[in-house]
Amino acid sequence: MMLKCIDVCKTFGEKVALNHVSVDIPKGKIFGLLGPNGAGKTTLIRIINRITIPVSGQVLFDGRPITQDDVEKIGYLPEERGLYRKMKVGEQAMYFAQLKGMSAAEAASELKKWFVRFGIETWWNRKVEELSKGMAQKVQFITTVVHKPSLLILDEPFSGFDPVNAQVIREEILRLKDEGATIILSTHNMESVEELCDNIALINKSQVVIAGGVDEIRRKYGNNNVELVYTGHSVIKSVSGVFDVLSDEQQGDRHICVLSLEEGSDANSALRNVLEQNLTVNSFKELVPRMNDIFIKLVTEGV
Repeated sequence: MMLKCIDVCKTFGEKVALNHVSVDIPKGKIFGLLGPNGAGKTTLIRIINRITIPVSGQVLFDGRPITQDDVEKIGYLPEERGLYRKMKVGEQAMYFAQLKGMSAAEAASELKKWFVRFGIETWWNRKVEELSKGMAQKVQFITTVVHKPSLLILDEPFSGFDPVNAQVIREEILRLKDEGATIILSTHNMESVEELCDNIALINKSQVVIAGGVDEIRRKYGNNNVELVYTGHSVIKSVSGVFDVLSDEQQGDRHICVLSLEEGSDANSALRNVLEQNLTVNSFKELVPRMNDIFIKLVTEGV
């Protein structure tokens, strides 16, 4: 594991921010840290960055207690962004890169590559106050990753971006993962969670309510339904012990229906029984719930 948070507790006066929180973040993976506002995500991120200290519990970095030296190997993009508006863009980027231990020559070389990649090379000598919000976000993303940290913590990295530039950032996150970085992604964008994350932990009311692989969690909260699209001269019928037909909507010469698999049945046996009814199957797929639906269910129902 790149990072382990073990039984972490944090209070602010009488308010419990984190209540025995434990998460395992695998090396070389993208880990989604999810939860509603005020759940404790930002507090946990600040503890990992040693900005604040837990009341109890510990954080292990690469198998040992995290130290301030380890923090230099972390790239942290906080949700509340901030650049010095009167400084020139390149000057400020150089300043942040050198704070992370890069030499001036190394920082200039790497930053220029990133500025070209993001199409903002002509803004090197412009003032920050002249940047649009999206362009300022690009600069902050660059200063977060330029020193090639082994662990990246990105808090709402798509905030402020239009769909095209948000996709650019997604592609860069995947590229950084392919190059070996471990990434913690804190976001409310469930589409991005499904597209990017290998594992997630959902924190609600200061506690971890679910953790694991994205695909595993989606299947766990599925309702054992499948969608069948078919054509034929007859209408599909339920098969006792195999499936019930929940809905069947005709669209032209096709039928789109939802089958509920009975306990002990599976998709293969359902498909065999469909074919025995002399229907032409156009498509047949499991209906797996979206992460957005699971998030809402767990947060609102507390299950």
